[in-house]
Amino acid sequence: MMKKIIQEYKAFALKGNVLDMAVGIVVGGAFATIASSLVANVIAPILGMITSDVDLADLFIVLKEGKTAGPYLTLEQANKAGAVTLSYGVFLNSFISFLIVSWIAFLLVKGINRVRQKEVIKEEIKTKDCPFCFSKVHKDAARCPYCTSEIKSGAA
Repeated sequence: MMKKIIQEYKAFALKGNVLDMAVGIVVGGAFATIASSLVANVIAPILGMITSDVDLADLFIVLKEGKTAGPYLTLEQANKAGAVTLSYGVFLNSFISFLIVSWIAFLLVKGINRVRQKEVIKEEIKTKDCPFCFSKVHKDAARCPYCTSEIKSGAA
């Protein structure tokens, strides 16, 4: 029983789709790190310059004072004092990172789909359907390699 489950797991784990997904997750994690760095080190400083040196990460609302009373100039000061904060600036940074990652992922998928669509069109030109077993066979085939039926040259 356990041996059968292990064999089924092996078959599942070694399928191309699972391995592709694993690689995608690793690359996606690395890409998310790059996007976060882009937001924190490039976009946020530019927005800070536009908004009179306001750092998005330091945008917060104090919900409850900490051990030492405010005002707190930075989120780090509020956290050190033990204040309870609503850190909407950190959320904005994360949201901008998400938009960047999702936009680039969209562009990548769109490009890949365009390439795949061209490959499908090429494949359709090279093959025809067997009128007996409906398998894909080469367009010039006179006999189906699957059901061995004779295929007329005009059949498709």
